[in-house]
Amino acid sequence: MRVGILGSGQLGRMLALAGHPLGHSFSFYDSSASSATVGLGECTVASFEDIEALKRFAGQCDVITYEFENVPCAAAETLSSIRPVFPPARALEVSQDRLVEKEFLQGLGIGTPRFRSASSESELREACEALGLPCIVKTRRFGYDGKGQARIDDLADVARVWKLLNGAPLLVEGFVPFSRELSVIATREQGGQVCLYPLSQNEHIEGILHRSELPAPDVTPKLKKAAYQLISSVLEELQYVGTLAIELFEVRGEVLANEMAPRVHNSGHATIDCVASSQFENHIRAVTGMPLGSTEPTARAVMFNIIGRIPALDQVRDLPNARVHLYGKEPRPGRKLGHITLLNPSKAEEDMVNGLTSER
Repeated sequence: MRVGILGSGQLGRMLALAGHPLGHSFSFYDSSASSATVGLGECTVASFEDIEALKRFAGQCDVITYEFENVPCAAAETLSSIRPVFPPARALEVSQDRLVEKEFLQGLGIGTPRFRSASSESELREACEALGLPCIVKTRRFGYDGKGQARIDDLADVARVWKLLNGAPLLVEGFVPFSRELSVIATREQGGQVCLYPLSQNEHIEGILHRSELPAPDVTPKLKKAAYQLISSVLEELQYVGTLAIELFEVRGEVLANEMAPRVHNSGHATIDCVASSQFENHIRAVTGMPLGSTEPTARAVMFNIIGRIPALDQVRDLPNARVHLYGKEPRPGRKLGHITLLNPSKAEEDMVNGLTSER
């Protein structure tokens, strides 16, 4: 089948790399060309508001998916009138607005941080007073990798944060004293079968994922069951097809849902090297109607993102258990350029790679 992917970044790249061995070909649609998918399929460069370009693109494809959640819903609906689009447009609608997302999760009985919405400086102040300080303030739309977020520790910060976030509609969250950040990833196929990946434990630097360990250590049966029930209920409610990720906070042995991503996710990159069927492969299997593959881990994997600049990698490449993935992108501050996965690493190996990738 020819699979159309909306977006042409590194996630599109990894989807295509996983799909080619399955016999599929790929076309990409993006508002600007990306070097990450060069040579992996045709790319249409056009606006997501260009109806005729969208229709021409749909005509090239058998099925369409996306690699980022900010695809305009109108574009997804236009495409779905011509070809199947997975995941469904409702998953985009829910995940594109943090307030809608939180209300959706709570409607399913899923615990989240306490929250309020704010559309003015005075409402932001009222939300902070109601929730108690500190608060985490996020734009309702378009924030990622720490962008569009700020922390308020004192009410004197309200005016500064309101100005910093350009007066955008906001979601204000009460601070969560979590013990660690986790994520749960699952894939659901068109018939409703679900495969679940081991939970990963995540660490961030300046709001950008730095390190993920999979499987996460010290996961109790209770915690695992809660995370799996949580994501399964979301998949079922949305009649989802494809790979979904939900970021979690662990708080006193319980989980709270932070944010969901209706796509393959950075915290699941290690699955390329430590399970038989990665999150990317199973996403392609799901959207093309193929049976899902095994998600049982074959090794403990620790993934480090390469951000902003590519360090000297000679030492890493000399490690027999290291896998280096570069995305073919030009270095730029804050930009994800690749990742390194270590399989069953020693502490010395982890420390070495951590040191190389911690610098920005």
